[in-house]
Amino acid sequence: MATAIDAAHVTYEAPDLGVMEKFLTAFGMVKAEGSDDRTLYMRGTGTQHHIHVTRKADKQRFIGASIEVAGYDDLVELAAKPGSSPVRESTEPGGGHEVSMSMPDGIEIRAVWGRRKVEPIPDRDPFVMNNIRDKNRVNAAVRQSVAPCTIARLGHFVLHVKDHDASMAWLNERFDFLPSDYFVPPGEQGPIVGTFVRLDLGEQRVDHHFMLVLQSDWAGIHHSAFEVTDMDAVMSSHDYLLQQGYTSDVGVGRHLLGSQIFDYWKDPFGFRIEHYTDGDVVDHHHRPTKFNGTASETTQWGNRPPLEFFQ
Repeated sequence: MATAIDAAHVTYEAPDLGVMEKFLTAFGMVKAEGSDDRTLYMRGTGTQHHIHVTRKADKQRFIGASIEVAGYDDLVELAAKPGSSPVRESTEPGGGHEVSMSMPDGIEIRAVWGRRKVEPIPDRDPFVMNNIRDKNRVNAAVRQSVAPCTIARLGHFVLHVKDHDASMAWLNERFDFLPSDYFVPPGEQGPIVGTFVRLDLGEQRVDHHFMLVLQSDWAGIHHSAFEVTDMDAVMSSHDYLLQQGYTSDVGVGRHLLGSQIFDYWKDPFGFRIEHYTDGDVVDHHHRPTKFNGTASETTQWGNRPPLEFFQ
């Protein structure tokens, strides 16, 4: 199986790249080198050349996600799987090589390797928090203006699929993901209808989840999620987006599974997109649990999603 090491980017189609660029800039991304009137590449402050791609098309559509793998040999192994493309040079900015695959529902998954890294964009340090016991911020104040936050990276994405088990079998045949937690129907102990997966990097700590695969009656993306500096970044950006006339979807709150402080929005074409911070990190010793509550019960505090949130 191929060793996945990072979420590289998500890819969409939309009829107006200017409208998408305006929103994503307000959301905290930066236009990346290689953008033109046919494709918009947006980056974060990290080293991935781009983390969000929008291709110009007549209608809006989610295409798929790209996953960075550890080496060229991983691409060779993936290319040998049924339905995979050959290993080929990437035509996207940053170069490198890739293998294109399609999940059972037609969602495109690309494995990429060798794409040029970019210089990080300088960002402020996270604010140090004082709690009732530990007073770590001394002779210093928090000063955060209402402004776009800075997006660091693509952290995870959530996919709706029509056959959870078939989709997980497809992923497990190709990548060395590990399960972090499971969804089962409310009040029941099975069957499993959703799986949070994470990267398997051994003793190295990784995010609680890299992807969530959800059983549904349709196939596509539920949301893509981007990590920001800290809670002040989430909250100040929330106010800024409201000032710019955008409508909040769900947030701010703290998740139960993964513990992230979250804030969901809809982009101008209806795709859900998330700011998050302060998520759990785990290593290969973590063992999954089962969650059998409703969508509203996935939030510990804050603005709770409606019962139909995952439908």
